[in-house]
Amino acid sequence: MRIVSLLPSATELVCALGFQQNLVGRSHECDWPLGLNNLPILTQPKMNPMARAATIDADVRRLVEQGVSVYMLDADKLADLAPDVIVTQSQCELCAVSLDEVETALKDWMGSHRVPPKLVSLEPMTLDDVMTDIRNLSVALKCEARGEALVKKMSLGFKNLAEAVSGEERKSVFFMEWTAPLMGAGNWMPEIISYGGGDVVLGESGHHSPAVVWDDIHAADPDVIIVGPCGFDVERAREELRSLTDNSSWQSLRAVQDGEVYIANGNHFYNRPGPRLLESAIIIAEILNPNCVPKIDNPERWQKW
Repeated sequence: MRIVSLLPSATELVCALGFQQNLVGRSHECDWPLGLNNLPILTQPKMNPMARAATIDADVRRLVEQGVSVYMLDADKLADLAPDVIVTQSQCELCAVSLDEVETALKDWMGSHRVPPKLVSLEPMTLDDVMTDIRNLSVALKCEARGEALVKKMSLGFKNLAEAVSGEERKSVFFMEWTAPLMGAGNWMPEIISYGGGDVVLGESGHHSPAVVWDDIHAADPDVIIVGPCGFDVERAREELRSLTDNSSWQSLRAVQDGEVYIANGNHFYNRPGPRLLESAIIIAEILNPNCVPKIDNPERWQKW
């Protein structure tokens, strides 16, 4: 079976189900697990993903206003790879190549003699949706038992984590998913943070992450602020946060004054709805309830501001 994955979370799921050796193509962002570097890259962004957050936001808005995709898909290379299964997404057109783009690329295949590939589209908005996506992907890959085993493993991990922190005082958390504009954490994130012992402010499970302003954050008055911009590792998030820290609106927040500000890896964790959401929740517990979970000394996961 030949598999192409067009987003990082799908690649992680394919590998977690035991099909890493079947991958024949990937997106430009697929970097985990190790061993993917030699796979052909099928997508590229139309903006600079290494720019500052404000620049990325402006570039993406410009592309959307023009009615064009944020990403390029190499349809010819995709056809040459002749995959049996293509895994894509329909959750966010700003995050990866969209389902519509892949379907458009496949139109030529429909009129040829070759059998068109099976298209699996992931669309998670909640943690339950992530589990459903795992099951659906396992059906497409004909490994239902593995899919069910992965779901059970993750579910048990979340249950055990919730029990580990159950005796601790819960803390309100503002998870900053983007810095320019400021954004809270939606989709599956409130559930992830809840398992770690926190209650999200300025974000709702099952809804896209909301844009917020300083007055919103002050009104919510969170106990803890975690900064983990989508696609940014810890060092890049730290650099991005420096653009906010001279602002009096930042300095006057109670969490800032109390020293309860943390930086998380928003590239490998949180924003990839796959197997590592469990580790994302564990990181929240490490931050909020360090006495309840084993300490993992790895500054690439999170750091104190």
